[in-house]
Amino acid sequence: MKVLLIKDVKSLGKKGEIKEVKDGYGRNFLIGKGFALHATNEVMKKYEAEQKRKAKEEAEELVRLKDIEEKLADFKLTIKRKLGANGSLFGAVTKDEIAQEMKNQKNIEIDKKTIELAKAIKMTGDFEISVKLGHGIHAKLDVQIVGE
Repeated sequence: MKVLLIKDVKSLGKKGEIKEVKDGYGRNFLIGKGFALHATNEVMKKYEAEQKRKAKEEAEELVRLKDIEEKLADFKLTIKRKLGANGSLFGAVTKDEIAQEMKNQKNIEIDKKTIELAKAIKMTGDFEISVKLGHGIHAKLDVQIVGE
């Protein structure tokens, strides 16, 4: 019996591989537990179409992330905060504030979890922040903190 693995199976193979197995093992364990599908022509065509669709979506996502990286390289984010008597900020500038300002000023939505701060921003000045966009794409964002 030929089966298409839809999950990794230890000692048998990885997801997407076609394996020849004994009927009982394939029907009762692999198919029964949801690790595989019977490798018919129809199942194979659906699987190949799904793989093409995923590849296309990933390529589109990569183009979108490259576009965001280019926009961030040419952009300087300015955040205005109230200052204390000694000229320091009240609290620190958070990742959430940076993400919100990106949306407000440049209409770019970035998840706050992708923003990496080396240390907390607690004073005015210019800072360079790293943003991990995904798929191995890292962008640098220039942030200027000014007092009101």
